[in-house]
Amino acid sequence: MRKAAMAAMSVLLAFGLLGTVFLVSAKSDSGASGEETAADFEGDRLFRTMHNRQNYSDYLSLYESAALPDREIVVRASDYTRIEGDGFELLDGFEGMDGISLKTGEQGSVEWTVDVPEAGLYHMSILYYPIEGKSSSIERSLLIDGEIPFEEAAYLQFDRVWDNESDVVKQDNRGNDLRPQQVEKPEWREAMFKDYEGYYEEPFQFYFSAGSHKIALVSQREPMAIRELKLFQYEAPVPYAEMAKRYQAEGWKETEGTLITVQAEDAVAKSSPTLYPQTERSSPAVEPYSPSMTRVNTIGGYNWRIPGQWIEWEIDVPETGLYKIGFNVQQNFVRGTFSTRRLTIDGKVPFKEMERVPFKFKSGYRLDVMGGKEPYLFKLEKGKHTLRLEVSLGEFAPLIREVEESLFNLNAMYRKILMITGAAPDQLRDYRVEVQIPDLLDTFAAESERLKTVGKELRRLAGSSGDSEALLKTMAEQLDEMIEEPHTIPRRLSAFKTNTGGLGTWLLKAREMPLEIDAIYVASPGQKLPKGRTGFFAELRHEMATFVHSFLIDYNQIGNTPEGDGGRSITVWIGSGRDQANTLKAMIDETFTPETGINVNLKLVQMQTLLPATLAGQGPDIAMQIGNDIPVNYAMRNAVADLTQFADFEEVAGRFRPSALVPYTYQNGVYALPETQTFNMLFYRKDVLDELGLAIPETWDDVANLLAVLNKNHMEFGLPLVLQPSYPGENIPPNSAYAMLLMQNGGQFYRKDGKESDLDSRIAIETFKMWTEFYTDYKLEREFDFPNRFRTGQMPIGIADYTTYNQLSVFAPEIRGLWGFVPVPGTKQPDGSIRRDVPSGGSGTIMLQKARDKEAGWQFMKWWTSEETQTKFGREMESLMGAAARYPTANMKALDRLPWPVADYENLKAQFEWVRGIPEVPGGYFTGRHLLNAFYQVVVNAKTEPREAIVDYVQYIQEEIRSKRKEFGLPE
Repeated sequence: MRKAAMAAMSVLLAFGLLGTVFLVSAKSDSGASGEETAADFEGDRLFRTMHNRQNYSDYLSLYESAALPDREIVVRASDYTRIEGDGFELLDGFEGMDGISLKTGEQGSVEWTVDVPEAGLYHMSILYYPIEGKSSSIERSLLIDGEIPFEEAAYLQFDRVWDNESDVVKQDNRGNDLRPQQVEKPEWREAMFKDYEGYYEEPFQFYFSAGSHKIALVSQREPMAIRELKLFQYEAPVPYAEMAKRYQAEGWKETEGTLITVQAEDAVAKSSPTLYPQTERSSPAVEPYSPSMTRVNTIGGYNWRIPGQWIEWEIDVPETGLYKIGFNVQQNFVRGTFSTRRLTIDGKVPFKEMERVPFKFKSGYRLDVMGGKEPYLFKLEKGKHTLRLEVSLGEFAPLIREVEESLFNLNAMYRKILMITGAAPDQLRDYRVEVQIPDLLDTFAAESERLKTVGKELRRLAGSSGDSEALLKTMAEQLDEMIEEPHTIPRRLSAFKTNTGGLGTWLLKAREMPLEIDAIYVASPGQKLPKGRTGFFAELRHEMATFVHSFLIDYNQIGNTPEGDGGRSITVWIGSGRDQANTLKAMIDETFTPETGINVNLKLVQMQTLLPATLAGQGPDIAMQIGNDIPVNYAMRNAVADLTQFADFEEVAGRFRPSALVPYTYQNGVYALPETQTFNMLFYRKDVLDELGLAIPETWDDVANLLAVLNKNHMEFGLPLVLQPSYPGENIPPNSAYAMLLMQNGGQFYRKDGKESDLDSRIAIETFKMWTEFYTDYKLEREFDFPNRFRTGQMPIGIADYTTYNQLSVFAPEIRGLWGFVPVPGTKQPDGSIRRDVPSGGSGTIMLQKARDKEAGWQFMKWWTSEETQTKFGREMESLMGAAARYPTANMKALDRLPWPVADYENLKAQFEWVRGIPEVPGGYFTGRHLLNAFYQVVVNAKTEPREAIVDYVQYIQEEIRSKRKEFGLPE
């Protein structure tokens, strides 16, 4: 019940399902006439409708005695009764499917009317085709008679199908296997409606009374074609003991002398591009094996850990009969417990035990036979079959569900305590929180018992105590202590918050079920299975061989290396992680070098070495992922090339918003191409604002009103952090909150083409006063962990970099659907409009002045910042590292193609229209530094007036600008 209301509201209102638009506006006179100004969430009819809905467990409990009709009801997609939105199209004979299918887009809804002859619980499935989109899973929300039946039905996901681009593994010019590129290979598939998070193993059941009903699907993300929906009864698999009796009754015989080996890396289909074949060099127990060369020889690993992810293999059986199945696997990821998989053959679970296949923890590779010493037998007819392993939470699912529910309830109690005591309670005061919050101790007692029960079950499953149980035990003990001594609750608040944060981390880790597979064996029951190169002596030979080859092979070199002196080549430095470097090098070898004939020597380096290397003449031709302050500082010293010298520069510059080029522009030249561009958005907790009766602020006047309510309830508003230098002399950019306010008021950082600072102007001084008053008058925090405070509700609203969205999506699953982000509050103009300017940050790519082949370097820079390359790199990063690594590309068209949910991306684009760049000028590094000094003079020392502080420090900025202009021979 706790989350469904907000989850559904966020889904449905985003697409205007009931004729409403979800952008709750503040009650201020800033809006135009006729604008939606419902001041609180209570005013939204959909929120009222959904407020008392339940989760799937609650829903099932309402119908536990309902019938299970043995009927099948098929609803053709083309027989819809109503559609809303664009992107819908009827398709005849689409992709080999007979009849008429319905194409659905990224947004909108489609509704069907279905007659149900008999009341009861039905399973539902959909026959769909994943139309090419943005490479992410397809997401829909289900409505029955205009309502979401339970929370999880708002988040139905349908997989895309991926495979290796080529069946042949390519190699670089040093003989190492290259990671196969993953491409989408769509096909018609039937999928059950089920929980994509894996909390419920069985497909969802939906109750229908006898009569006519309306079923609707609301698009959240990605297009799909639908042939039909089906209501039916899913046949649950029987236990193996019963299946064995059926084998005997049906006359199935054990085969003899057959051994089929399928290399796991030869999978024919996967649910995600992250499930690409892996290279295992630490063990001799894999095939193919090489102690010196990199070989593609396994699949899965840590990438194959998220519930619902699956991999399929094709098995060609020579004769009909009974077989055993084994896997050569490594499960050294989940210590002290096991990783679970669900095994299906040709889309069906053979028997009940295969719904939860445990792979226990053990160092190194081992042979796991299904059934152990007395193997299970599987009936297979002659011909080809599809074997699938799908990540499952298994017996852990209900335990994880319980902990997530507990965490949500404990965070709710934390907020209630916070409203009374504040974040720093008086140690000598008795707040009597147990009296002011009547259900506090009862909630603590219930959650303590819940966590103890989960801990005992974990210990039973693992066979012994472990780290996962210890955290739950610590939390339960603290709850017990607070129940026994309620007067100590305020002073335990900090530890309580830390422990609930630990529970959140526990939830993330507990849901991960990694497994690496080398080979699959399908064999006759009496056939011995290969054990591979295992044992002490095999390991010894492997270690000796790898040790010798470590002196002969440079393992730090990435991909192909330039050969000879005949071809053109450039040296490129990249300063990010090895995953990013490997991905980039693979893309270079796949497209850039074959298309241009230019070899690229890519080196992974620490970018702090760029300056000394450049001074020593040992620098690269191209440097990537460079901070915004570097290009102009190097340009002043004639160390980087002016890109406007190239004839097609203007065409290339058109890929980016003008704001992205501002920090790289100097003396009519441009000295970098933007790679990434980031900016701030307003994040807010829907549930907490609803509890407080607050609306999303449109202007800074609205923020002031909101702060009064937050302060009264000891909650916080987050302004962008006041950054501290990490080392002496570090260049600190101007604070983004001050820059935002300055730009919205029509101010600027520099005047006279960068010859003078403009921070001593009237607008800048008044803006500085306004900025510091947030901290002196409203006591805002200067430094904080926004994601954690946002998660607990202590800071239910704040302004942060938009990439925080990616972090929260992964980091805080328990508040899914309870938060959103919108453009930042703005400044009302005389004409009634609202300016929402925000400064941008980011990184760029530069060409060093001493680059030997500037034309080749320019070709690389154009390729790297192109729409296709940036889109592919962004998708690869998200595939490799999950949604938390969504790439903030500066290329406008590439950003459009990244897999953002439609409603969220619309808000992002609305803010992007107001993004402004901050110019870099000689001596400009003093701006951020002395702006910070002036800030601390006012906020921390509290003895200086804002006007006096900023005017004093601007003098230092003016002097430095004049000094640097004189040093570089520029007119003053």
